[in-house]
Amino acid sequence: MLRIHPFAAIRPAPSHESKVASPPYDVVTAEEARTLAAGNPECFLRVSRSEIDLPTDTDPYAPIVYQTAGTAFNRFLDEEILIRDREPRMFLYRQVWQHRAQVGLVCCCHVDDYERDIIKKHEKTRRIKEDDRTRHVLALNANAGPVFLAYRDVEEIALRAQQDMNARPMYHFVAADGVTHTVWPVQDASEYERAFRRVPAAYVADGHHRAASAARAAAERRAGNPHHRGDEEYNWFLAALFPASQLRILAYNRILRTLGSMTAEAAVTQLGYIGRITRTHHPIPERAGVFCCYIAGCWYRVEFDAGSIDPGDPIASLDVSLIQDRVLGPIFGIGDPRTDERIDFVGGIRGRQHLQHLVDSGQAAAAFALHPTSIEQLMAVSDAGLIMPPKSTWFEPKLRSGLLIHSLD
Repeated sequence: MLRIHPFAAIRPAPSHESKVASPPYDVVTAEEARTLAAGNPECFLRVSRSEIDLPTDTDPYAPIVYQTAGTAFNRFLDEEILIRDREPRMFLYRQVWQHRAQVGLVCCCHVDDYERDIIKKHEKTRRIKEDDRTRHVLALNANAGPVFLAYRDVEEIALRAQQDMNARPMYHFVAADGVTHTVWPVQDASEYERAFRRVPAAYVADGHHRAASAARAAAERRAGNPHHRGDEEYNWFLAALFPASQLRILAYNRILRTLGSMTAEAAVTQLGYIGRITRTHHPIPERAGVFCCYIAGCWYRVEFDAGSIDPGDPIASLDVSLIQDRVLGPIFGIGDPRTDERIDFVGGIRGRQHLQHLVDSGQAAAAFALHPTSIEQLMAVSDAGLIMPPKSTWFEPKLRSGLLIHSLD
């Protein structure tokens, strides 16, 4: 049973939402964040990536970074760029991109459900990133961005959401990346609470570090409260719950910075040994079990033997596993893609033209375009209690930070 909870939101004052809302902290570099926030003192990146207002050589994990985040957050409140709701509510958050819509319920989930795997994970987290976001949550005393969760579709929830979206929205704007964002407060949060009690599990789609950090911040608050009862607000964290059928996963592509001593001709020959290879002018893998490789000015389509793929193995059957286990490892010697500096990862949002540019410009020696992991594969891995290979999914569009914020008190 999944527990959800309304919250008294901290949110942009009317007419400020488009200036405040920003991409998540972890999809932009500090340099990109500075560019996005330039000339906009209300940009929430000044809170979520507060090092952009410090000297460029500042250690991003230095105490001053978290102090600056807290100061910026308090300034937003003092100047009424952000306002506090008096009553707890839930919200519907719709994003429309490339003629596709996804509608999530923004609410709070319980940290105990995360710890008990009612909220399921599929990715390992890095301690340094957990430490960073835990300090950030505690510096703000708030969850600044929602954890992106998926659940298997429930008709009752979909019908309720459609009814609530008939009202006038609270926010409606188009961001610079072309994504339209619309937010409605729900009419009766208790109806959603009852409906989600029949949802057996939710799945972390994006935001594993935010979820882990929310749990750690709650544990610190519990430990520091000698009168802890269990009903305090810090036991909950901000989440956006989306029906799985609406979600879109893009490929997470790979590039090799060098082929080492291998020539491009030899690399193509080796690719021919692991699958059926043909030249192509349309380098978009049309199905699972197919990838495309750009090397020495040419695109190649490579098709694995379908009979060699075990569909009953939720990890080994993933395209990201096939490319690692059969290509990057044995042919190019990439043992651990998490640590090997010869490999890098490119989100599918950048497109195949970007992959080609990286190779043609000499920044990479080869590029691999993959078929995206499906949401069904993600849930199968999570249900099995397994961990996906690194960089397996790229969800798009991304949830905006700063639109709805959850205070721990």
